Order: sequence, then C-alpha cells, then structure tokens
Amino acid sequence: MDTLNLLLDGFASAFTLENLLYAAIGVLLGTFVGVLPGIGPAMALALLLPVTYGLDATQALIMFAGIYYGGMYGGSTTSILLNTPGESASVMTAIEGNKMAKKGRAAQALATAAIGSFIAGTIGTLLVAFFTPSIASWAVEIGAPSYFAIMLLSMVLVSSVLGASKLRGFIALAIGLTIGLVGLDASTAQARLTGGYLELADGIDIVVVAVGVFAIGEALWTAAHLRRRPIDVIPVGRPFMGRDDWRRSWAPWLRGTAFGFPFGALPAGGAETPTFLSYITERKLAARRGSADEFGEGAIEGVAGPEAANNASAAGMFVPLLALGLPVTATASILLAAMQKYGIVPGPTLMTDQPDLIWTLLASLLIGNTLLLVINLPLAPLWARLLRIPRPQLYAGILFFACLGAYSVGQSSFDLLLLLLFGGLGFATRRFGIPVLPLILGVILGPLMEVKMREALDLSNGDVSGLFNEPLAIFVYVLVVLAIVVPLLLARFRPSPLLDQHVQREDQEVS
Repeated sequence: MDTLNLLLDGFASAFTLENLLYAAIGVLLGTFVGVLPGIGPAMALALLLPVTYGLDATQALIMFAGIYYGGMYGGSTTSILLNTPGESASVMTAIEGNKMAKKGRAAQALATAAIGSFIAGTIGTLLVAFFTPSIASWAVEIGAPSYFAIMLLSMVLVSSVLGASKLRGFIALAIGLTIGLVGLDASTAQARLTGGYLELADGIDIVVVAVGVFAIGEALWTAAHLRRRPIDVIPVGRPFMGRDDWRRSWAPWLRGTAFGFPFGALPAGGAETPTFLSYITERKLAARRGSADEFGEGAIEGVAGPEAANNASAAGMFVPLLALGLPVTATASILLAAMQKYGIVPGPTLMTDQPDLIWTLLASLLIGNTLLLVINLPLAPLWARLLRIPRPQLYAGILFFACLGAYSVGQSSFDLLLLLLFGGLGFATRRFGIPVLPLILGVILGPLMEVKMREALDLSNGDVSGLFNEPLAIFVYVLVVLAIVVPLLLARFRPSPLLDQHVQREDQEVS
C-alpha cells in the first residue's frame, strides 16, 4: 500500500502541464530519432542527452522517459518496414514483421508492436515500482567486497552473453575499463593515461564516449557501405488490428512480458535472450495448433511476443539501475550518465535519499508509455515517410548534432577530437563484431569498481582476502565462474542458429 501511495505521489508531481509537455516532446523526439535507419534507443538517448541540459533534474528525467520509449517504438518501425533493426533485440521483430509488411499487413504489424510495447512497458514499470524498494533496502546492507563482486558478475555476464564471440566481449570490456582509468587517481592524484594532456585530467565524459561510439561510429559504418539507391519503404496506412489479430496477439503479449521482465531485472544485460525465447515459444505453440507454416511468412504472434519481451526487458533494467546502480544495457548506461550529470547516484540509498525524484520518474515512465501509444500510433504513416530521407543527408545531420552535443558537454574543441577518436573506435567495433555494451559498461562501472575494491582492501589492510570475507561475495564469485564455464559446455547444444543469422544480416543490409 505504501508503494501505491508513493507512486500516486509521483503521478501528482508528474501530472503538471509543464511536465506533460516535456514528456510529449521527449516521445516525439525519441520517435523521430529512433525511427531513422540503424538508430536504436541507446543512440537516440546519446544524441538527445544535450537537449536536456538547462532543465532541472525532474524535468530532464521526465523528458528522458519519453525519449526512451519513443526510441524503443522507432526501432520496431524500422525493423518492420525496412528489415533493419536498430539493435539486436529487434531482430526477432524483423523476422515476421517485415514479412507481414511485404504481404500488405504493415499496419497490423506496427499496431501489435505498439500495443504490445505499451502493455509490456506498463506491466514492467509497475513491477519495477513494487520490486525496486525491497531490493534497495536489502542492498543497503551489502558491503564493499560483495558490491565489487556483483559489479564483476555484471561485467562478466554482459561480456560473455553478447555477440558470437566471448573473446570479443572481453576485449570490449578491457577497452572500456582502460578508458575509465583515464584521469587523476582518486587516492594519489597521479595522472593516468592522460598522455600529458591537461584536458584529460578529469577523465573522459561518458557523453563523448557514447555519442562517438554510437552516432559517429554508425555514420562512418553506413558511409563505408552506402549504396546510392533509394530506400525501399513499404507504404503504411493507419495502424489497426482486426478481431482475429487481437485474438492472436493478447496471449503472446503476456507471455512475452513474462519472458522479458526477469531477464531485464537480472544484472545480465540485453533483451536478445528473452526475445529469442519468446519467438521460439510462439513458434512451438503454433506448431501444436497446426499453424506453424505461417512462421517465416508473417505470423503476427512472431511480432507480438518478441516486441513485448523486448519492452518488458527494457522496463526491468530499471531494477538493477535504480537499486544497485548497475546499468545492464547500453540504454541504461546513457540513463546513468544523464543522472550523474545532475548529481544523482543510483544505488541502494537512492530510494531513501531522493524518493520524490525516483517516484516521479517511475510515474513519468508510465505517462511516457501512454503518450507513446496515443500520439505515435496515429502518426505511423508520417514516421514511415522519414525513412525516405536519403542516407547522405540523414547521416550528415546526425554528424552535425553529434558534434554539437559533444561540444556542449565541456565547450572544448578537444572534446571534438575525442569524439572523432571514439567514432573510429565505434566503426572498428562494427567492423570486427565487437559488442558495444561491455565497452560502455567498462567506462561507467570501472571507476566504481575501483572505489569498492579499494574500500575492501583498506578494511583488510591491503590483504587480498578482504575481497572474499563476506558470504555473499563468495557466492557471487561462484556465479562468476559458472557464468564463464557453463556457456562453454552448452555451446554445442544451441537450439537454432536463427538469431545469429539475422544479427549477421543486420550488418549486411544497407539501403
């Protein structure tokens, strides 16, 4: 009952004309950027992060809630209409969604994706509201050794489950940790990896890293593979669903939500696994009904389930972010950077230190999710027209706003040089199949892990046993070992190469 009252108080703070306006602007901006080819929610947030500068913390987070859900909606639009997922979690949506679009059912595919996202996002956000305070109250009692172990587990899980190669995942993590070391040592004030540049004494801003890796890297990758031919966009009418579509979609929406939220709430990162499980489940259930032939040819269940799983997982990631301060997705990493800009440090004490802000944020997520459905569903034909923007002009605009955003961080031309450097790094990650999330996670969590490790070692007078002197820490280290060993043993028993094939196709498709 206390949780419900706190959530209602959050609605009271969010339900002002000014805050609703910021939420609506966030939804429209997020959708506008997210609907463009190859741009996912993380890149949309990275590009639009400077837009929130100058707002107070509450207004900025409300706008970010709108941008977040708008970017998620935009990713499903490009997956269905262009077969070009903005992120790997949208691959499963593209499999059946694009087939539906080619059969003249683009409106139904967009409708089931949008409504499923709304249902999953609403249920997921309510679960976040009810679970996060309990986890936060438990996390307050966690000591430095256990906190260090949990962050290590998060890094290992994210690095080992993303991409086709675990080695590439750990390479990305090592790069991110190295970037996180740049600057002055917190204990000795000695310069580390600065190369003698005073501009690097305070470290590298996460906004510069994120915008460079996501926006500049994507623009360079597209330019390198650009084909000068018009984009083939499937025409879209006003999204609607018939009675049969509703009958076939409601159960996949709920099943997808049940798959997605637990994976998002665990510090493992990514929505690829629950979307894949949702797709396989719907396919098997269709086989029992004798309608498996529709899968691969445009089955609406194959859009409804994975899209709900994707959005439920996206909502679930707020549990480790708010309760433990662990960003387990690239999008969560950008949200963490946004919070840090306002002096907000997510973690066990956040729910008690700034309860008004957090409950307003949770209420804003529900408001943004609703506005997304109300505003954007009728505007689907308009968003589809944006896909006709020629790629050279499109990515020239992205480069301009990326540079403007990076410059606004510190108003230094040196940041523009760093932006170009990280853009080259982003291009390299795509060229060699290196996942981006471990890199971003290393940049953000690396300094926090260093602080917790030093606290643990200080308590034990420098003895390394100080990292193992709590039962929870020992248990987490066991999980770390299992996370590395078990996937190696099960690698030969993958159920299907379907997901890997479509992830590879995502890189190969250029319009």
